[in-house]
Amino acid sequence: MTVERYDAYDPFAAAYDRHWGGFGEAVLPALDELTGGRLAAGARVLDLCCGTGRLAAALVARGCEVVGIDGSAAMIELARRNAPGAEFRVADARDFSVAAPVAVAVSTFDSLNHVMDLAGLAAVFGCVRRALLPGGRFVFDLNVEEGYLARWRGSFGIVRDDEVLVARASYDQEAKVGRTDLTMMVPDGDRWQRTDVPLTQRCHAEEDVADTLRAAGFGDVAATDGRDVGLTEVGRVFFRAAAPPAG
Repeated sequence: MTVERYDAYDPFAAAYDRHWGGFGEAVLPALDELTGGRLAAGARVLDLCCGTGRLAAALVARGCEVVGIDGSAAMIELARRNAPGAEFRVADARDFSVAAPVAVAVSTFDSLNHVMDLAGLAAVFGCVRRALLPGGRFVFDLNVEEGYLARWRGSFGIVRDDEVLVARASYDQEAKVGRTDLTMMVPDGDRWQRTDVPLTQRCHAEEDVADTLRAAGFGDVAATDGRDVGLTEVGRVFFRAAAPPAG
């Protein structure tokens, strides 16, 4: 399958790393619980849609062997600085492979909500399934409708001496599409440079996600509310699944 690489985060990479990059580290205890403690020293781990590599850095510090994949070249550039002990590659989540199979695959911070249709999710799940060892585990989180209704509205701003960022969020309940419009300004000599970035997400029904995982060959499919594994926000659900055992 040949797809156009998802690179929408390129102009947003530095701001993302500064303000949101720590999510992966914060969610690590939930990943430990949902993977049954498999994120341990010596484990080979795929961090899919790895962003700027903060989760990868935490896993490397544990002694994991980490390969990170992201569609944004700018994100990967920062990830290589944040986690020099990991292996990183620019590739789309819907069309990738790994050189050696992994025991665990994770994808965090609603990254897969940016896959806008079930055919795209099926492609992601197929790639992950082929990347996993027999019996390997796959854990990822998605925003579900409760989260979009609660959080995808209004606006906020960040003002610093070296940065101005404004985010405006909205959710089209009929189309099941969340949109965040970002306006960023940074100094450029004696002027300020403005960049506008629109980001969209799809609200996928939980049953559709589970069915798509099973169709890709996964078993032991289950969904867990993020609040049950230590998170506080509403509307974030973690899915977990297992590759078939050997034989």
